[in-house]
Amino acid sequence: MTEYHPHFVGNRHDYLPAAGHDLLLPAYDLLTRVLGMGRVYATLVDDADLQPGQRVIEIGCGTGNLTTRAKRSSPGSEFAATDPDPRALRRARRKAKGLTGIRFERAYAQQLPFGDGEFDRALSSMMLHHLDDATKAAAAAELLRVLKPGGLLHIVDVRGDAIPRVLEAAGFDCATTRAERHRVIGQITYYRATRPH
Repeated sequence: MTEYHPHFVGNRHDYLPAAGHDLLLPAYDLLTRVLGMGRVYATLVDDADLQPGQRVIEIGCGTGNLTTRAKRSSPGSEFAATDPDPRALRRARRKAKGLTGIRFERAYAQQLPFGDGEFDRALSSMMLHHLDDATKAAAAAELLRVLKPGGLLHIVDVRGDAIPRVLEAAGFDCATTRAERHRVIGQITYYRATRPH
């Protein structure tokens, strides 16, 4: 399901844990702060233009950094955040304590436990590049399925033009909204994909 990561020896999962290894999970939030990911999350949330009453899904939520930021930005929206890593989800739930309207679900992006057309918006940050091509295509198909017609998917990730091709093959209309050089990660790109009516 994920690309082979030979330098992550010792993981016994069919997913890549946050920070690449279970032992590094406690340092994940510190690492994201040091990397300056807060600004990246803020840009993605601004791009999503979340409105009260909207239902929003995040795939690959990890420890909940993007979801909690989005919830604070749009307290009237309802959020479902998914990740296959139960340890990361425990941290996400603790981080979101006191925030209402967020639920965290253990799920893979390619097998979402939601009905057709349940969501107005979908978010993904720095996750899709970890998936192999077939899993990435299945995740895109699932996002298309769970979004309402006219629903928007907002992504920030690395690795150039592979994401638009996968999204368009799934049936999305996809646009690159911006690309920038991150001081540590390198080139990152923001995408907006629309489920056609």
